[in-house]
Amino acid sequence: MRKRRPNYRLVKTHRSYTVEEIARLFGTHKNTVRAWVKAGLPTSDGKRPILILGSELAGDLKVRRAKNKRPCQPGEIYCVRCRAPKQPAGEMAEYQPITESLGNLIGICPDCDAMIYRRAIKARLAGNWGNLDITFAEAKRQVNESNSPTVNSDIKQG
Repeated sequence: MRKRRPNYRLVKTHRSYTVEEIARLFGTHKNTVRAWVKAGLPTSDGKRPILILGSELAGDLKVRRAKNKRPCQPGEIYCVRCRAPKQPAGEMAEYQPITESLGNLIGICPDCDAMIYRRAIKARLAGNWGNLDITFAEAKRQVNESNSPTVNSDIKQG
């Protein structure tokens, strides 16, 4: 099974790896590892077989992962389709509670019109969300809070 991002925690830092061993470790093709070397992954020397120190490999993978991070600033929600943090269209978002203190902020991406979601703590909404206009949806009622029985109830009223 091919993994999307290699996990640098699998690398033993005090070991040297060949290209084939790295490919086997991460479930990628050998040419992928060779492309990493061409892109700047340091090797132990210029001779064959190409040996890569585990500490250098782990460090390179950490840097690559950190470079791809896109942290959200206050008032931004990450759009999966655009792969970037965006401020919702019209600077409006809706808060839908999940629990008493936790919920989802829902907005619309201004570029691709996709729905964008971000988990938020209700107590922190006032200060951390910049100039977003947040509307609060009413929490869904629980079944046990209802005065009338559910439609599929076997209770006969007589």
